[in-house]
Amino acid sequence: MQITDETIDYVGILAKLSLSEEEKQTAKKDMSDMLDYVNKLNELDVSDVEPMSHTFPVSNVMREDEVTNGDDREAMLCNAPEKSEDSYIVPKTFD
Repeated sequence: MQITDETIDYVGILAKLSLSEEEKQTAKKDMSDMLDYVNKLNELDVSDVEPMSHTFPVSNVMREDEVTNGDDREAMLCNAPEKSEDSYIVPKTFD
């Protein structure tokens, strides 16, 4: 695929870039080089390669959800600046 000046202008509009003529020519060459590389990759025989979503085996690493601290209300309330029986006292946020 040949990269044209119109393609570079369009990409510049999409990317909201204001490119000088020198920058446009550099971008044009770089984009052509990238597409040539992708076309070279398309020449590879990958018929024996199994499709994959990850490069390494993925397994569920989540642990079971177990309660470890239980109901330790008194320990939590001991750090409260103000408390009333088994509740925190907080300032009013609206009237």
